[in-house]
Amino acid sequence: MSTVKIRNIVLGEGLPKIAVPNVGTNEEEIFSSAERIAIAKPDLMEWRIDYYVAGIQDNTKLIATAKKLREIVDDLPILITFRTKNEGGVLRLSDEIYLNLVQTIIEQRLGDAVDIELFHDETRIKELVQMAHNYNVIVIMSNHDFEKVPPKDVIEFRLKKMAEMGADVAKLACMPHSAKDVLTLLDATNEVHQAIDQPLITMAMGDIGKVTRVAGQLFGSSLSFGAVGKTSAPGQLSIEDLRNTESYLAF
Repeated sequence: MSTVKIRNIVLGEGLPKIAVPNVGTNEEEIFSSAERIAIAKPDLMEWRIDYYVAGIQDNTKLIATAKKLREIVDDLPILITFRTKNEGGVLRLSDEIYLNLVQTIIEQRLGDAVDIELFHDETRIKELVQMAHNYNVIVIMSNHDFEKVPPKDVIEFRLKKMAEMGADVAKLACMPHSAKDVLTLLDATNEVHQAIDQPLITMAMGDIGKVTRVAGQLFGSSLSFGAVGKTSAPGQLSIEDLRNTESYLAF
């Protein structure tokens, strides 16, 4: 498996890295959360801008907030994510507005990496991936299913499709309803890990899926999401719990 460097961390080598979401809804919350996250010293901060409605409505405000955020966290890598409503986010945007927002994130280089959802206009997605690479922005392409775990072949197809479309990292998260669902995700992760060069990020959400957040390294997942304060997804563990368990499982 190839590795991917995001600022000063490398996905795909050593223990899975830990990202912490910043889900502040206004500047005060965003900056306060960033200060707490920086103290906790994760490997990466994910800024969930779908929570930041004022910034989504005003590019000037979004850019200014991103600049201040960089000053607060210093060299901590930043992943910028707008999660659409259909995939678990808090704000609904049209496809065109969503894709234009991703373009702004890339062109203004608001972070070191950008999340781009798989299921949008394929031609435009490929253009954005190429643009991101031109601007030295890492692309984490993603798909989220909050209702179920797709069949194994569907999971494999989606992750491989992300790789084919030029993603630097392929990510898939889904909601299990049984232990069998969890095993399906882990089996698919292992299969794709053997088949593509790009690092993977996979997780099953909710209480049943917590094991995937701490044991993903055994199956090929290179990053997990932990919380400092408010979580951004069901079943998300604290950064302390993730660190302790990953160290215990290290091999």
